[in-house]
Amino acid sequence: MSMSFIDLAVPGIRCVQPYVPGKPLAELEREYGVTNAIKLASNENPLGPSPLALAAVREGLHDVARYPDAGCFALKATLAVRLGVHENQITLGNGSNDILEFAARAFVTPEHEVIFSEHAFAVYPIVTQIVGARARIAPARDWGHDLEAMRSLVSERTRLIFIANPNNPTGTWLAAKPLEDFIGSLPPHVMVVVDEAYFEYAHDVYPDYPDAMQWLNNYSNLIVARTFSKIYGLAGLRIGYGVSHPEVANLLDRVRQPFNVNSLAQLAAEAALDDLEHIARSLEVNRQGMKQLTEAFAAMKLPFIPSAGNFVAVDVGRPAAPIYEALLREGVIVRPVANYGMPRHLRVTIGLPQENERCIAVLKKVLKT
Repeated sequence: MSMSFIDLAVPGIRCVQPYVPGKPLAELEREYGVTNAIKLASNENPLGPSPLALAAVREGLHDVARYPDAGCFALKATLAVRLGVHENQITLGNGSNDILEFAARAFVTPEHEVIFSEHAFAVYPIVTQIVGARARIAPARDWGHDLEAMRSLVSERTRLIFIANPNNPTGTWLAAKPLEDFIGSLPPHVMVVVDEAYFEYAHDVYPDYPDAMQWLNNYSNLIVARTFSKIYGLAGLRIGYGVSHPEVANLLDRVRQPFNVNSLAQLAAEAALDDLEHIARSLEVNRQGMKQLTEAFAAMKLPFIPSAGNFVAVDVGRPAAPIYEALLREGVIVRPVANYGMPRHLRVTIGLPQENERCIAVLKKVLKT
């Protein structure tokens, strides 16, 4: 007798649509027969990782037969000093996505609800579905988080709220006072994750942009998530972290798999934190690239969403899927975001100047056809 494996799956898994990553360069070149393709789809640092991080990885290669430090002792110590927190407040993850899932697994059951915004990061609904909880999606305001709408959804069943600041894929961001007021208004049974994956691109650039870690002493229900995948250029090594109240961090550690952060990632992350010159260069490349792309979009009369990240979402004035496909055939990978409720937009990662220029030229070409 035949059987459906879907029927065997737990209810939360049955309706999950797996996360679809950006198309890799090698796959594009093989599938479309193009060469010298460029990838501006996954919000990676076009400069790559810090030379200090690369040197640390090379030095650590001889020891990869050993299991990594399960407690990430050295990296936690470095982060604690850098962030001004205690080591027992830090949870390390295989990317900051791990922290998002840990929060859901530690605090949310099928009887609970999770709140996040329209157009917010795709992992929020995925982890909500995985734990079998009900998603409450607040309508966006000007493509960004509407905190009043989110607050109106809070109930006795609410257990977790995700807030991305800046948000991916829109690039929108929340100022300090309204965000802190929102967190302060929440009842104690509601945990809130402020996802600061793009923190380094916005901090010290926008005067009202907050550092949510400064609020940890005031709000024990706050978890702040950050990553080494963006400005630090370590996306391929998968490492991120969360900072929270020690009791919350202890609970997150209980759902964390042993050895979830590999030894090379730990070494690279610790070294990358010290390379302030690389971070400064990365910020300048991003500033110039953002100007280059947005000025070109404005000249093309294409509306775009002002972004505090290392990407910009542009409205191509028609359904974006055929434009995305035409760009692929020209060897340019960007990110379609119809799955975020944005069918006319493409998200373009800031690249090197020549990559940005090629993207602009190809976009002009395909929009004329």
